[in-house]
Amino acid sequence: MFRLIRKSEPAPVKPDVILDLSGPRLRRALENLIESAEPTGGVERYVGALALKASLFEEILGKGRVSDMEEAEFLDLASFITPVRRRIGPWLGENRFETLRRRIAALLEGWSDLETTDARLAAFTGSFPEDRAHRWVRDLGAEILHFTAPDRYPLMTRWVWDRGVGTGVLREIWFAEDVDTARIDAADDYATFATLSGELEDFLKDNGFFRDLPFYGDLLMAHVYAGYINDRGGQYLRSDFTTAGDPMAHTRRMLGLDAVNTETGRTRLKLIDGTAHVLGEPRQVAQMEPS
Repeated sequence: MFRLIRKSEPAPVKPDVILDLSGPRLRRALENLIESAEPTGGVERYVGALALKASLFEEILGKGRVSDMEEAEFLDLASFITPVRRRIGPWLGENRFETLRRRIAALLEGWSDLETTDARLAAFTGSFPEDRAHRWVRDLGAEILHFTAPDRYPLMTRWVWDRGVGTGVLREIWFAEDVDTARIDAADDYATFATLSGELEDFLKDNGFFRDLPFYGDLLMAHVYAGYINDRGGQYLRSDFTTAGDPMAHTRRMLGLDAVNTETGRTRLKLIDGTAHVLGEPRQVAQMEPS
C-alpha cells in the first residue's frame, strides 16, 4: 500500500555545525511516542501515512511535473500542510494561481543541487510580502522540498527551528538545565536542519530503527513539539490546535495527517467562499489519518 523509503542517503552538511542535543530528552520523547501511538496503530502506521503523503507530493511535483500542476492538485497538497491550509484560500482569492505555480517551479528547479537550497528557499519566501500574514510561506516551501524528496531535504519548517523567535523542536531537545533561557546560536539554514536530521537518524539507529528514517525523524520531532504545545498552551499555530484527550492529536496535526474526513473527502482547507476543499481524486491519501 505504501511506497516507503528503504534507504536514506544522508545529505552533506557543513562540518562546523554542532548541535548540543540531549540524549535523555530524546529517549523520553521516543518512549512517549511509542506508548502514545500504540492505541491508533503504532508508530509504523504513522510512518506509513507520512510515506503516503510524500508519494502524493512526488506524484504532483516530482520529475518536472510541477509545470503541469493544476490548482485543485495544489490544494490537495496544501491540505496536508497545517500552517498553509488556513491561509492559502484567501491568498488565492486575491492572486493568480499561475503566480504561485511559477514560484514553486523556481523553488524546485535544480532540486538536486543541495548547495543552492538556502538561496532557492529564500527566493521563494522573498517573493511574498515579508510580514506575519505570510509566515506560512516558509512552511509551504519547506514541506514541498522535504516531501517531494525526503531522502535529500530535511524538514525545515518554523516549528522545527525558528531562529528569529528562538522556538522549535531544537530548543525542546537542547542539552541545558533550563532550555527556556538557553542561548542557541544555530542558524535556521539547510546545514543546521541537515545536521539535526542526521543526528536524529543516528539516535533512531541506536534505538533499533533502520528504515524510513526521514519519516521516523519527522514523527519524533512532531511529537516533541506537540508536547510543547500541550505544556505551553500552543503559542505557535494556536488557532489550529484545541484541547484533546488523544495524545497523538497534536502530533498528527503538526504533520498535516488530520487533513481529510475519510467519509466525505472534505479537507480542513477552507476556500475563499468558506467552503471546505474536497480532495480531488479518490487517492489512498484519503485514508491517511491514523485513527
